[in-house]
Amino acid sequence: MPTDTQIREALASVRYPGFTRDIVSFGLLKNVQISGTDVTISLSLATNDPKVPQQIKDDCESALQRLPGIDSVKVLIDIQAAPQAPQQGGAATGIEGIRHIIAIASGKGGVGKSTVAANLAVALQQTGAKVGLCDCDLYGPSIGIMFGSNERPMSNEQEQILPIERYGLQLMSMGFLLDDDAPAILRGPMVTRYTQQFLRQVAWGELDYLILDLPPGTGDIQLTIVQTVALAGAIIVTTPQEVALIDARKAASMFTKVNVPVLGLIENMSFFLCPSDGKRYDIFGNGGGEREARRLGVPMIGQIPIDIPTREAGDRGRPVACSGGDTAVGAAFLTIARNLRESIE
Repeated sequence: MPTDTQIREALASVRYPGFTRDIVSFGLLKNVQISGTDVTISLSLATNDPKVPQQIKDDCESALQRLPGIDSVKVLIDIQAAPQAPQQGGAATGIEGIRHIIAIASGKGGVGKSTVAANLAVALQQTGAKVGLCDCDLYGPSIGIMFGSNERPMSNEQEQILPIERYGLQLMSMGFLLDDDAPAILRGPMVTRYTQQFLRQVAWGELDYLILDLPPGTGDIQLTIVQTVALAGAIIVTTPQEVALIDARKAASMFTKVNVPVLGLIENMSFFLCPSDGKRYDIFGNGGGEREARRLGVPMIGQIPIDIPTREAGDRGRPVACSGGDTAVGAAFLTIARNLRESIE
């Protein structure tokens, strides 16, 4: 007789159409029932494409029928309508000229999400990719400071905003449009409008990757993006401590509910290596990111130590990843970038 574990392992080979992620890690598998040699599985997915559930059903049946000891397979699929884009009337779409759009998210502030977004963008560019970075945190923009620029964007003849270029990257941030001490006082409709302008009315050109630095939480900006932009996936940034991991789960859950694959989890400020003796200190705890990645069923794609050069580099306006592999943190981001490209492409 087949076991529950064998069935789940077999179903882990079934990919969601159009993605590299499997239906088990996506969380689509809800129940497995075994009655002798008969197996019934229950799936739940949100889609408006009738071809998707049929393809998944066929692939599940094929995967399970290859297991010994199974005579019949029944696949039950609960199909829900995918969420529609607010005030758009259509499904999420790509951005012209951009191959892959990746959201960098966190459940709470203070975990170093913008630092991760900035350095990951630089590291991707160093692997030979054409990269843009959009600072979607309208209330607390920081990308301008991290890249040492306070330039004001210009527009072209098509009335598109021209992004700021630094270190080979195309950049856009509300920080380029405001004075240093000027707050962004915006309500819901204006937040949606500015977010859409940054994504679709900026002359990004031809890019391999556009990195979106999202604000913390699961508010208007995040919902606007996941419902209107076809994302290649999202990366969740957290620290090892439980208070951060709780909020990381909420961020991951939001993406899962709208069928955006979570590409993995990055544990920032993972540990501190004392410069004088090389001793490791787990300031925010140990192993929290790895445990949470296993719980979410997503890869742990990087552990970034906390160190003074990373902070100094951000304050100087030259992200530490610009040094390539000359520093431990720079080398870590390069490894993450290479693995991410391999996973997506």
